[in-house]
Amino acid sequence: MSSSEIQKALDSSAELQITVNGRKSGREFSTPVWVVREGKTVFLMPVRGSKNQWYKNVLKSKRIKISTGKVLLELSAKPINDPNRVASVADKFMKKHGVADVKKYYTGFDAAVELWLP
Repeated sequence: MSSSEIQKALDSSAELQITVNGRKSGREFSTPVWVVREGKTVFLMPVRGSKNQWYKNVLKSKRIKISTGKVLLELSAKPINDPNRVASVADKFMKKHGVADVKKYYTGFDAAVELWLP
């Protein structure tokens, strides 16, 4: 699948499925998340911020699998905890998903994750 096909598949979906390995158990854990894409960069925000288990798992492994439609990728994950960068990601989420919905579902604004598409 080409880079543009991957980007198109991500853009056509408001959320995608992520899979991370448990930091203690090593077992795979999957959950749906909202996503924002800018070029070849994908941003994720845990709904409870740094308290989310999948985020804690990413801190340890630095790897994440994403899937939506025909796209299945395993990518390097860069945790973001700088307040200014997290605020910037939160703004992107509010623009894409709506201020009211982001404020309704997200209770922690102290963490985000950055992924790079091939």
